[in-house]
Amino acid sequence: MRRPQYTSRMPALRARPLAIVLTTLVAAQQTISFPTQDGGRIYADLYGKGTRAVVLAHGGRFNKESWRDQARALAAGGFRVLAINFRGFGRSRGPGQADFDNAPFHNDVLAAVRYLKTQGFKTVSVVGGSFGGGAAGDASIKSVPGEIDRIVFLGAAPNLPAEKLKSRALFIVARDDANDGGPRLPGIRAQYEKAPQPKELIVVDGSAHAQFLFQTNQSGRVMREILRFLSTP
Repeated sequence: MRRPQYTSRMPALRARPLAIVLTTLVAAQQTISFPTQDGGRIYADLYGKGTRAVVLAHGGRFNKESWRDQARALAAGGFRVLAINFRGFGRSRGPGQADFDNAPFHNDVLAAVRYLKTQGFKTVSVVGGSFGGGAAGDASIKSVPGEIDRIVFLGAAPNLPAEKLKSRALFIVARDDANDGGPRLPGIRAQYEKAPQPKELIVVDGSAHAQFLFQTNQSGRVMREILRFLSTP
């Protein structure tokens, strides 16, 4: 599967609103890498200096850089943020990466979570868009209880049975989000119904899929809901 590169064009700093300037200043970036349990190596961007941590898992048409604005907002909200490239994207590599439909992407999420645990973070959550959300859900199911605190699914649900999720879950999906197989909402709602409590489902207006929501007028609401969910005790 060909995966197009995502390019972010940032306006000049002096032309940006003060709140965004401040967010940029508190979100110094560093690129790191770490191994996966199956012999891969994942590259990721670090933002912020918060006491809680969150992993950002991109969709199939995106990469770690695509999260830049959301990572800075989370960093400004007090989170240490780790935006990963899945195996087969950028410099990240791992077994099975050539078979996109069957690659063990959940191992990349688990590797990111465990890296943050080694850095002393007791609470690690994951935000995943599209296939990245599915990988995050599968990582929760395969994780040790308590390893992944919360998951935000953007236009996504676990590939494995949702009743086995070990993390608090927030599902966000656009009402008219669809692919060649039809609307995504029914399938996501079915997985949501099976997921254990505590859980939430938020259906927003429009048809944007996963991270594309941040390119619509729903962007502000989606970001506020993510921050609320991750920050609530």
